[in-house]
Amino acid sequence: MTVQVEGLDFPDLVVASVQMEPHVGHTAANVARSVQLIEEAAAQGASIVVLPELANSGYVFASRAEAFALAEPVPDGPSTQAWADAARRCNVHVVAGIAEREDDRLYNAAAVLGPRGWLGTYRKLHLWGDEHLFFEPGNKGLPVFHTELGRLGVVICYDGWFPEAYRLLAMQGVDIVCMPTNWVPMPQQPADRPAMATTLAMASAHSNGMNIVCANRTGTERGQPFVGQSLIVGAQGWPLAGPASHDGEEILLARINLKASRQARHLNAFNDVLRDRRDDIYDPMLGTGWPLPRH
Repeated sequence: MTVQVEGLDFPDLVVASVQMEPHVGHTAANVARSVQLIEEAAAQGASIVVLPELANSGYVFASRAEAFALAEPVPDGPSTQAWADAARRCNVHVVAGIAEREDDRLYNAAAVLGPRGWLGTYRKLHLWGDEHLFFEPGNKGLPVFHTELGRLGVVICYDGWFPEAYRLLAMQGVDIVCMPTNWVPMPQQPADRPAMATTLAMASAHSNGMNIVCANRTGTERGQPFVGQSLIVGAQGWPLAGPASHDGEEILLARINLKASRQARHLNAFNDVLRDRRDDIYDPMLGTGWPLPRH
């Protein structure tokens, strides 16, 4: 489908969520498998491919020394270089979770790459569980990656529990939020109910009028199970693809139209989820001081 507006075409984008099972310490094999899946997604028409959190290193580190040994600089490390090569060859944008090393500091990060190379890095703001033993909290805020496909934002896993992150991205005009994630079971989660994270993603997409591409991992690593259920949510909050299975590798694909996505913020003739904010009561940018974009 193509939407025609004032002589301009707004073709659909195909986005891909890659659900895979990295293995801690097997970086070369993890990256090789992720490149295969990027190639498969691109062959099916994807323009944006999202990989899981810590897709290169695995997640459950035994010690800080192990985490440090498995982390790499970005963008000059071998994992980022391999993903950059895949993005160039396949003419896609890739958002990939990586254990990043900067001097003596480690970050749970995501590298953002396009056909012309590295676009930037997002560092996870909200650390979960034992991540506090290995990583520093992110120090790059919530950057927007301006691409020919639209405005991309990134959050990682537990960031999705904080509505402020999504709202700040929406206020900067982000069209698609890419979420590398390693979702784990939540306390008292009923076995017959979808993961809490999928509900949060749907609610956040709806309340901000933007698309969210969630790429989770599967498997059990050093006793820690992961729940799968990767998901692509449209700007009106309804799933476009997924949830994926609990335990298998999958590529989810969905079509997104940027014009329709931006219009999704208009719920009816009276209500717009961003315009209706009571910024006479609270700071529209939550105290960050970032300038509002022109949409």
